[in-house]
Amino acid sequence: MFCPNCKSIMMPKMENGKRQLVCSCGHKQGGEVKLTETSKLKSQKIEVIEKETMINTVVDAECSNCGLGKAEYWEVQTRSADEPPTRFHKCLTCGHTWREYK
Repeated sequence: MFCPNCKSIMMPKMENGKRQLVCSCGHKQGGEVKLTETSKLKSQKIEVIEKETMINTVVDAECSNCGLGKAEYWEVQTRSADEPPTRFHKCLTCGHTWREYK
């Protein structure tokens, strides 16, 4: 409920055993005050992925961690739109991840 004087939100407060709405400007509104809370949450099914599956493109790229030459890659626009995207690589052998700026 909003205050008719200053249009601020009125907060519930207990005074003399009665609940009433009180504004920061000092306006009080008595009478029967009922507060209700409604929630419309739906239950969602959460699936746990036991093993990570590869969905990215595999390229020839040397891993700085293990030295092998196969990695998957993906691109993300990490800077402004007029800059080229950042390419991320993940080694297929050891799982090491690194980024490449072009």
